[in-house]
Amino acid sequence: MKSLLFLFLVPLFLTTEMHTDMDKDTKWLTDFEKALKVAKKDHKNVLVYFTGSDWCPPCKMLKTDLFDSAEFKALSKDYVLLYVDMPRNRDLLSPEQRQHNKDLLKKYNKKGVFPLLKIVNAKGKALDEYSGYSMNGEIRYHLDLLNRYK
Repeated sequence: MKSLLFLFLVPLFLTTEMHTDMDKDTKWLTDFEKALKVAKKDHKNVLVYFTGSDWCPPCKMLKTDLFDSAEFKALSKDYVLLYVDMPRNRDLLSPEQRQHNKDLLKKYNKKGVFPLLKIVNAKGKALDEYSGYSMNGEIRYHLDLLNRYK
């Protein structure tokens, strides 16, 4: 019985760890309205990252290849970062956060593509986006998008 419980809990802890690592490396917000307020105050655009942290392999690889890179860490200072997660494990988000993220998904990610980087100005107007990741380590297109709107 203990082994069975262990088998179910380990994946939960691993996906939770990935999410908190994302928060430690850079300052990601999870509230859209707060992100817009900060963007307006700081005269920056918002980088909205749509992910499925516990089920999307390209999202997990993009975290390693892009978000952990020195280039991203340098460029991230020019943006307000918003993390929009749609995990399949309902325990990873509060019901309020899940609904907030679903609302953003309907507004800015109508096709439900993951991963998706979307650039939004301080008024909430979508400026550009880059969707998907081929998991081959090639992050040039993602960096080009970020360089374009910093």
